Amino acid sequence: MIGKGYNSMIELLQVFPDEQSCINYLEKLRWNGNVVSPFDSTSKVYKCKGNKYYCNSTGKYFNVKTSTLFENTKVGLQKWFLSIWLITSHKKGISSLQLSRDIKVTQKTAWFILQRIRNCYGISDESSQLENEVEIDETFVGGKNKNRHKGKKIENSQGRSCKDKTPVLGMIERKGKLIAKVIWDTQAETLTPEIVKNVKETASIITDEWTGYKTIQRIYDHLFVKHNKGEYVNGHICTNTIEGFWSLLKRGVIGVYHFTSRKHLQKYVDEFVFRYNSRNCTEQNRIEILFKNMEIRLTYETLVYGK
Repeated sequence: MIGKGYNSMIELLQVFPDEQSCINYLEKLRWNGNVVSPFDSTSKVYKCKGNKYYCNSTGKYFNVKTSTLFENTKVGLQKWFLSIWLITSHKKGISSLQLSRDIKVTQKTAWFILQRIRNCYGISDESSQLENEVEIDETFVGGKNKNRHKGKKIENSQGRSCKDKTPVLGMIERKGKLIAKVIWDTQAETLTPEIVKNVKETASIITDEWTGYKTIQRIYDHLFVKHNKGEYVNGHICTNTIEGFWSLLKRGVIGVYHFTSRKHLQKYVDEFVFRYNSRNCTEQNRIEILFKNMEIRLTYETLVYGK
């Protein structure tokens, strides 16, 4: 834990009353007194006026915001810190419209801030696989065809069709970590590689009876419940934990965000996964976990146009 504690919004604003206090905090968190050039980690660094530094080997100037989610931002760091507090502490997230009102910026700016923050959630330790008892399930995110206007209904989109909905695969170790990935479909050819990548062979996997999971029986100890026969719990065999997460995700999408495109859905899923995996952390610890992933910059052109 760096600096004074801040486990409420009032305490956050007291600890970070101005821009300089935020800069000092980030320098302590990122460098801890040993400034490293983002252009050449082996280069000698010179302190310049203000909060600038000079990289001797490249001849470039930089500051603590360079090569982070804060790079080239015109929004004050206090507003960034407040945005991070709001998005990490609200169980179902916060909309860009609400954030724009809370920190007094335009909706477009608020949306970009939120997407930059969500981009940091996606950084994970891929070497850390799930083990022990792992529940696996898929869900579909998107509007129901029956609720659409007559002219906007999509034919043959019922059931597991991906024409108008986006499938998401969820894998959760009981009393442990959650992983969720947006996928193209729910066939075995798509599900199996994701499961093998994220779950140890020694794990015991619990799913429903969907045929897309039949292949994994050759690799894992595979147990399942028969939802189509009204069976939801059979002793310790159930998928209630992952289904509880789907409820949180969908309540957030429906109640807060209302709509998410397939293009950006993974970022929203990462946001909910981050909050779930840090559910036992204090508010300050959760923010500091995110700050450890801050050395990643997302430009507006990349976000919108994929450049």
